[in-house]
Amino acid sequence: MKILISNDDGVNSSGILAAKRAVEKLGEVVVVAPSSQQSGIGRALTLFEPLRINLVDLIDGSQGFSVSGTPTDAVILAIFQLMDEKPDLLISGVNIGENIGKGELTTSGTIGAAMEAASFNIPSIAISQQVLRGDIKFEEGHIELDYSFSEKILYKIAKKVLKNGLPDGIDLLNLNIPSNPLNEDISITKLGERMYNPHIEMRFDPRGKSYYWIDGSPYEYHEEGTDGHALKIEKRPSLTPLSSDLTSNLELIKSWDFK
Repeated sequence: MKILISNDDGVNSSGILAAKRAVEKLGEVVVVAPSSQQSGIGRALTLFEPLRINLVDLIDGSQGFSVSGTPTDAVILAIFQLMDEKPDLLISGVNIGENIGKGELTTSGTIGAAMEAASFNIPSIAISQQVLRGDIKFEEGHIELDYSFSEKILYKIAKKVLKNGLPDGIDLLNLNIPSNPLNEDISITKLGERMYNPHIEMRFDPRGKSYYWIDGSPYEYHEEGTDGHALKIEKRPSLTPLSSDLTSNLELIKSWDFK
């Protein structure tokens, strides 16, 4: 089995090593990830500048590839340039900070990498670990975190996917791990509404001209059965099956009268 691992936190992130440790007994692991922090980039693709691939030494002594672009760039170059054949599984993460809800789903570079691999019919898992300190979510490089619980859950799910594949109609899995889990029971969830309530902070530069930061406060209401409820209320791992097909109800639009 060949397993491709990528992320949006960068090739030197501690989370990518956690994903590697979790699944290296299940097959041959190849690490290909952005050379720098790419959080919030979604599924962006680099079209107007060249990309570079470098072989790099990872902190655990193994080697991986850094790509001077986005998570999507890294996945495409891995599949069509670096690997002899398509991987049997793509894992994106472990991301530092949860990725839950419909509101921010497609802004996540972690999920973006998984969606890209899924578009080539590669079973994919995006995995994120909740952190309670906001200052470490977007750090560059290695962060000391305890990933042992995330590794245990990821191993279980990856083993199942490699053995059985994903059910028809499911293209990727979004896995979120609580920072302080109460037990190992995995909640199968739907997407909640949001992860953040956005707000804008306006500041002024030394010349008196205004500039803006897009920021957000945690979304507090999490309906039962959603990823947010499992993660934040039940403190259990949340596994949300996703489909790449965003087509909605065709019949409702067919009933419109355009005359």
